[in-house]
Amino acid sequence: MQIYQVGGAVRDRLLGLPVKDRDYVVVGATPEQMLAAGYRAVGKDFPVFLHPDTQQEHALARTERKTGKGYKGFSVYAAPEVTLQEDLARRDFTINAIAEADDGSLIDPFHGQLDIQKKLLRHVTDAFSEDPVRILRAARFLARFTEFTVAPETMLLMREMVAAGEVDALVAERVWQEIAKGLMEKQPSRMFEMLRECGALKVILPELDRLWGVPQTATYHPEVDTGIHVMMVIDYSAKQGYSLPVRFAALTHDLGKGTTPADVLPRHIGHELRSVDLIREVVARLRVPNDCKDLALVVAKYHGKLHAARQMKASTLLQFLEELDAFRQRMRFEDFLLACECDSRGRLGLEDCPLADAEHLAMALQAALTVDAGAIAKQCSSPAHIKQAVAEARIHAIQAILR
Repeated sequence: MQIYQVGGAVRDRLLGLPVKDRDYVVVGATPEQMLAAGYRAVGKDFPVFLHPDTQQEHALARTERKTGKGYKGFSVYAAPEVTLQEDLARRDFTINAIAEADDGSLIDPFHGQLDIQKKLLRHVTDAFSEDPVRILRAARFLARFTEFTVAPETMLLMREMVAAGEVDALVAERVWQEIAKGLMEKQPSRMFEMLRECGALKVILPELDRLWGVPQTATYHPEVDTGIHVMMVIDYSAKQGYSLPVRFAALTHDLGKGTTPADVLPRHIGHELRSVDLIREVVARLRVPNDCKDLALVVAKYHGKLHAARQMKASTLLQFLEELDAFRQRMRFEDFLLACECDSRGRLGLEDCPLADAEHLAMALQAALTVDAGAIAKQCSSPAHIKQAVAEARIHAIQAILR
């Protein structure tokens, strides 16, 4: 039995990055031997065991054979005679196909160290084309490793995979999982730009793909192109370290601009409600979690209205806060303002623009929250009177800050 550290831990150490998760491959062992040594079996699709002390994952060396479309269309063969090189050969990129022995020596049959030096994502073998998830992983790695590029032969292979319909076989949960991870990386725009370059974005997120080439009014959007704007918005959200719901809302807030009739461009009248409809389709198809869905819908519907906050009278501000459900959903309201901040500052040359409307709306909410609704309720005879009295008190409180 020989044990080697493999994958991301080896790669990240060579890149000078912190090592988070450590994975190991075991050569020359059977499942029975692993269990006898105290390991606990946890793998469903192939033999994976947890170390009895460290609880780190140890997988038996294995090979894979394509049996159908999609990332689950494989048969796995794990046996003592499977060599380390055979196991490394089934991996996605050369930078992930490096193993480290107990003495620190590296086994690098596919020259992953050289590709790390070149800052290059290159597939190990043509077996890469058998798993469409690897396209998503390539895109996510570009978002994380911002100095890396994709090898031309790997980009060509991914285009062939898209043309062959492999991406169509991806399951929704896995697509969302990779998109969510990519959104949380350093520069998420690189993920979507790569997916667009190889043609995969048109398959998994056509609502986003169609935004490139759609013009906006240059007065408000010096970058003009809607696709470029959205990429600037999500990169701003990443730079600020905002949460996944905020980043997803930033990604989807302008989807409706892709369906604006050509004869009214570069204006986008009513794009907010069209965005809402498209987001509903996206979140249903990809099974997006509720916190991401709910914020994205609110941001899409109301981000345009926010820009008029300073022109609103007190009663209109209160109505807007109620539409946002700001009194009950305080954290979501704060995230709404963050996503709108990303929208405002994700524009060419306007990365530091003031956020006066957002600050104005936040002040209005703070003023309205000073009203003691419980005390007012004790003085009223009916629910209708309570609602009216609380609203009037909140309007007066908001008016006080506007003077």
